[in-house]
Amino acid sequence: MTRPLTAAQRRLIEAADPETGRLKGTEAQLTALVKRGLAFRHPRPPHDHFLTPAGHRAREAAGEPSDPSEPQPQPQAPATTSGVFTARVGGEPTPPAAEGAARAREVRSAWQGMLELRRMTNPDASTDRPCAWERTHLVQAAALALEAAGHRPAGAADGDDGYRVRETPQPDAVAVYAPDAAMLRGCAETLEGAGWQAGEYTEPRTRRRYVLASPRRV
Repeated sequence: MTRPLTAAQRRLIEAADPETGRLKGTEAQLTALVKRGLAFRHPRPPHDHFLTPAGHRAREAAGEPSDPSEPQPQPQAPATTSGVFTARVGGEPTPPAAEGAARAREVRSAWQGMLELRRMTNPDASTDRPCAWERTHLVQAAALALEAAGHRPAGAADGDDGYRVRETPQPDAVAVYAPDAAMLRGCAETLEGAGWQAGEYTEPRTRRRYVLASPRRV
């Protein structure tokens, strides 16, 4: 189970700039948030700290009043790993916490945080193409773009319709599978709109169609 945030850490996150996610605090406090995946240190001077997508999600959760009549997601839910948001890549078990309005808010917050991360870390502050973090987390990044656009990931059952994002032998590309041509085309269009290069291909042996996608650099 992930350690809960301290009161000081919660105050730090809640006090972050609402537009940029910029944080203010002592070096020790900011370093602790970085270690938990809730903040990152900007590579350019003055090396300020900003919320990551997980940090934006934590701030949004902290700002929402709890409804005692609504079941609360458990800390160990598979939707998160070590407290960091995890997009659904398709094929994993789907816990109740990964469905409904709470999950939609979680995904929306993570995507907005990702756009902010692009703005802060791309050299030209561009938000229309993937940033360095996405290039080193290809499957998660592509899955987040798809889930944020409303596409439904496949469940654990073989017959469950939905997309599946998988690694490929190519170091800078992922493969996206879908049960029909229309969904596959929709996934390709979504990734292109999110700053990826995407094209449809056919596996030589199985004749299965898939989308090969890689982050656009310019």
